Amino acid sequence: MSMLNVGRAAAIGAAVWMCGSALASPATPSEQEALAIGTDAYIYGYPLVTMEMTRRVMTNVAAPEATRAPMGQLVRMREYPNASFRDVTAPNADTLYTTGWMDVGKEPWVLSLPDMNDRYYLMPMLDGWTNVFEVPGKRTTGDKAQTYVITGPGWTGTIPQGMTEYKSPTSMVWLLGRIYCTGTPEDYKAVHALEDKITIQPLSSWSGAGGKAYTPAPGKVDPSIDMKTAVREQVNALSAEKYFELLAKLMKENPPAAADAPMLAKLAKIGVTPGQFSAGSWDAETAKAMQQVPKLGVEKIMGAFKTAAKPINGWVFTTKTGEYGTDYLDRALITAFGLGANRPKDAVYPTSEADASGKPYDGTKKYVIHFDKGQMPPANAFWSITMYDADFFFVNNPLNRYTVSSRSKFKENADGSVDVIIQNENPGGDMEPNWLPSPKGRFILMLRLYWPSETPPSILDGTWKPPAAVLAK
Repeated sequence: MSMLNVGRAAAIGAAVWMCGSALASPATPSEQEALAIGTDAYIYGYPLVTMEMTRRVMTNVAAPEATRAPMGQLVRMREYPNASFRDVTAPNADTLYTTGWMDVGKEPWVLSLPDMNDRYYLMPMLDGWTNVFEVPGKRTTGDKAQTYVITGPGWTGTIPQGMTEYKSPTSMVWLLGRIYCTGTPEDYKAVHALEDKITIQPLSSWSGAGGKAYTPAPGKVDPSIDMKTAVREQVNALSAEKYFELLAKLMKENPPAAADAPMLAKLAKIGVTPGQFSAGSWDAETAKAMQQVPKLGVEKIMGAFKTAAKPINGWVFTTKTGEYGTDYLDRALITAFGLGANRPKDAVYPTSEADASGKPYDGTKKYVIHFDKGQMPPANAFWSITMYDADFFFVNNPLNRYTVSSRSKFKENADGSVDVIIQNENPGGDMEPNWLPSPKGRFILMLRLYWPSETPPSILDGTWKPPAAVLAK
């Protein structure tokens, strides 16, 4: 899928014009029709609204601190997130994040990457709709120093020599970089040095490599922004009026794709067009239906997890992350459970809520994932299994261990196989390295394969399947 197809701007203009015409002379929908349209519209807009709410929380600081930084400045995480981290669902404990939010609607931004010295990294860039529109990294562009200019919709101008242009379909851009790190003090130090050499700055301030350093202005702090409640909860709590008001505002600077024209026509029937919305246009039946939309929309998104794909040994996964086309429900589902997901060739994320028999995981019980000799997850970069609570956040435990992975020093069985032990209590002794601590209640497992093998055995073509978590004997 490409969001930059020829004729895109003209097609969007035509779609907006059609929506405007529909809004001018709407055929009043029945309550049931309004409910159906509203729910579809809610699911369609969920990624854009969630991205904006995430951006607000993650940039609402005067200077970079912990997991947050002002607009146009970088978060350079110095250690893995811990169990108190609530900014983004399903965080990982395998890479150090280097992230930043940019508004490329006003002017282009320059991203400079250093020589990564053969270390695995990737720097995906998400547009406002959560599509990964570019992803420089070891797999795609190599590990040498690189410089990019990220330009917004409709921008035309001259790109400085030696730079590569990346065209963003939206004004909102989230750089969600990840650099592999083993987590040892020595490796933390090595990765910190690389992070410090990654920079972003407006094109107007660029003075060339080795030129005068760019000094960003302090960020503006808005005390009205809720900095404690998880973003997903904030989004899910929005009323229909507030939700669609925000969606309409965001669509002006973050234009929908040309393929979204049919959906834009639907939105127009309930008074939502890019840059314009008024709940006052709703008649009594539509208004009544709209009050039910957020609850139904959230239920449909969350319920899609169970039907997103056929479970394989208790694991559910898709190979459609990062590029969604018009699969709006899948896009909303990934937004809710794993905002910032990569393209499949960069990462696949099998997720499991239940054991092989279909019974939900229970932290009072003990489980084992058995890997036959030579059958560990096939990934060119790394793999990991992460433990989450029922809300997709890390689980607090005495070892501060949230994952087992390709860097774990497992105790092997006599035949060379490996058993990963999943339970609440530490098994102790020489089996502690194999222990993935669980909470006492419900939990969720996520298996990550970064840069999954494209040749058999491969999860991409089904020639490798994740083994089931089974009750320990």
